[in-house]
Formats: sequence, structure tokens, C-alpha cells
Amino acid sequence: MPKENAVTTVATDEKMRIKMQSKRKLLNTVALTLSLAAMAFGLFWLIWILYTTVTLGISGLSAQLFTEMTPPPNAEGGGLANAIMGTLLMVGFATLFATPLGILAGVHLAESRKDNKLAISVRFFNDILLSAPSIVIGLFVYAVMVRPMGHFSAWAGVVALGLIQIPIVIRTTENMLRLVPDALREAAFALGTPKWKMVMAITVKASYAGILTGILLGVARIAGETAPLLFTALSNQFWNSDMMKPMANLPVIIFNFALSPFTNWQELAWAGVFLITAGVLVLNIIARSLLKNSK
Repeated sequence: MPKENAVTTVATDEKMRIKMQSKRKLLNTVALTLSLAAMAFGLFWLIWILYTTVTLGISGLSAQLFTEMTPPPNAEGGGLANAIMGTLLMVGFATLFATPLGILAGVHLAESRKDNKLAISVRFFNDILLSAPSIVIGLFVYAVMVRPMGHFSAWAGVVALGLIQIPIVIRTTENMLRLVPDALREAAFALGTPKWKMVMAITVKASYAGILTGILLGVARIAGETAPLLFTALSNQFWNSDMMKPMANLPVIIFNFALSPFTNWQELAWAGVFLITAGVLVLNIIARSLLKNSK
């Protein structure tokens, strides 16, 4: 009897094992199918958007697009030279403004102790700023800069874009520095290396590719922001290099031209969309390449 009971128990366990295995396979199949369906759904819209951008935007590319200024309403010709220059200036200055602050704050968060109240507060407010809508940041800069100055200006746009980019650089810098093994820090301290030198020569140097990736991703994020520029830099139909005055930029020009009834403006808007999309794509490819090479 004991032998028969043992055989029966083994057979029962085998049936249960087969049943559980079948159940796991079914759940795995369902989860995989849902995942593939979600991926296909997202890819469908992404491909459609890219196809529309390329087909409508590439037809507007010409030498005039990069050499002539935005045209008046219902006029032939014209380009986006002043808007391209304005976007490059504001994004460039915003990056110069945001990158040092973001890296320094990220280093402090990564290298500070867990019970550091300042680090906890900075991380908390950085998370809020990271998730804040860009239009809220634009309204904030409008209230603290544009209204007291009495006019729109490119510098106000730079501040708004910089405030959007700072939390991205902070988060990326902190995450990249935390990936550096603590053994490297301990070895540096054991050799009598000061903390500031350890940070600069070891942790930052070991994760520079990841930090640069965060900067590029931040640039890609702010390059297409429209809402904050509507309240700060606004736009300018003419060529302007004075940062204290309103300045033309691609996002606002695209917004205005796309809503207009003029065919020429609509073509220029799609050409501007193509330029921004291509620029963001290139920046993302460079960022991914740097991150891949750093591993």
C-alpha cells in the first residue's frame, strides 16, 4: 500500500505540474499578445506621423528656406532663416544656462547621504519641475520677467527653456553617477583623494557619456516647445539678433503658420516641422550611440 500511495502521489503531482505549466504558458501567451498589440498600436501612429511629416515637409525644403525670412501674409516665396536662427540661439543659451546647474545638482544628489535634507528637498522639487506642464513654466516666466520688463524678449524664452531642461539634466546626471560602483569611490578615499577630486576624476569621468546623453535629450525636449515661448519670446517676422526683443523661432512660427489660411505659410509650417523632427531624431540617435558605447 505505501508503494501504491507513493505512485499515486507522484502521478497527482505530475498532473498538477502539467496543469500549472499550461496555465503559465496561457498567461505568457496572453501577455505577449497584448504587449505586441500595444507595440503595433504605438508604431502605427508613429509611422503615420513620420510619413505625414516627411511627405508634406520635404516638399517645402529649398535654398530659400534657409536664406530668406518669413514672408508676409499671402505672399510668394520666403523662408524660415530668422526662425531657425532664433531657435538655435535660444536653445543654445538655454543649454549653456541649464547644463552647469543640472550637472552640479545631479552630482550633489548622487554623492550626498540618504539622510541629507537638502538633497531630499532638491530631489522632491526636481521631480515636481520634471512633471510640470511647459505652459505653466511659460506663465511663471511671463509673470516674473515679461510683465516687469514690459515686453517679450528672447532672454525670457531662454529662461523658460532652461527651466524645462534643468530637471532632465539633474535626473540623468544623478542616475548615471549612481551606476558608478562604490568600490571606485572607496578606493579613491583609501588613497587620500579629496572628495571633490574623486567626483571630478572618477565618478564624472566614468559616466560622462551618460551625462552628455541627458544633455542631448534635454536639447531635444526643448527644441520643439511652443507653449513657453508664446508667453516669453513670442515671435518676430524680421531678422533680429537682439536678445532683449521678441525673436522668431520655429515652434511659434509653425503654430501660427499651420493655423493660417495661406497655402505658402502652411507649406513653410510643414517644412519647419520636418526640420525639428529631423533634428530631434539626430539628437536621439547620437544620445543612444553615446549611451551604448559607454556600457
